[in-house]
Formats: sequence, structure tokens, C-alpha cells
Amino acid sequence: MENFATFQKILIAVDDSKYSYNAAKYGFALAKKLGAEVGLIHVNEFPVTANIAADPLLGDPGISIPNILDIQKESAVNLVNKIKEEFAQDLSVSEFILEGNITDEVINTAKSFNASLIVLGTHGRTGLSHFIAGSVAENIGRHSVCPVLIVPTKS
Repeated sequence: MENFATFQKILIAVDDSKYSYNAAKYGFALAKKLGAEVGLIHVNEFPVTANIAADPLLGDPGISIPNILDIQKESAVNLVNKIKEEFAQDLSVSEFILEGNITDEVINTAKSFNASLIVLGTHGRTGLSHFIAGSVAENIGRHSVCPVLIVPTKS
């Protein structure tokens, strides 16, 4: 088993949910206690569908995929800045705002960042919603090369 002193680079995966917020709070507190560097990652998945229909009679140009990607990127930057402002204080934080498959991007970033621990939250889905949506936290835990700390949020 690893010694806690070996956790010098903690990668915290966040999205815009209360579950993620709780995990970020926990991850930053742990990083402070261990004197660890933090990597903060947010991954935007590519939109599956988009309403690109326009109504020229009403002057509505519609919305296109590039517009959605720009909106997602702006929201991600705002989210990461908000979390850093609230929790980082004097910690060294590297930011990773990426697009793609969440599991793949977190695993690849953990490798390139040389993370010794990944911290993330879980939505706690069960039953049919878990079967349909799967579990990002479970997939990351299954494929990670470093330990993964999944922070539960009890409602």
C-alpha cells in the first residue's frame, strides 16, 4: 500500500454538479494537508445533437455546433475559476479544460500530469439510470493506473 506522502500530485475531476463540488472541496483539503500539487480537470463531451434549425422569418439564426462548443468552453473556464477561487488558496493548480470522452481524457491527463491520486465525485445512480448512463467514476476507477478516490454525496 502506498504511503500518503507519495500523493504529491492530485488530479481533481469536476463538472457542474453538487457531487463534483463536494469532491473538489475534499480533494483540495487533502492536497493542503499533504502539501500536494493539484490538477483540476473538466471535460466537455461533444454534443450528440443540436437544434440548428433557424427561423429566418423571426430573425432567428439558430444555433450551430461551434456555438455550443464555445458556450461549453466558457462555462468550463468559469467553473474552474470558481472552484480555484473558493478552494485553491495558495496551492499550485494546473488547469485542464478538454473536450472528448470523460473517462479517456481523465485517464490520459492523469498519466501526462503524473498524478498519484485522482479525486472525483459520483452521482450515485442505481438501477436503470446506472445501466443506461453507466458510471464515469466506476470506469475511471477501473482503468486508472493510480489510486482513485470517489467522494460520495449523500442527499
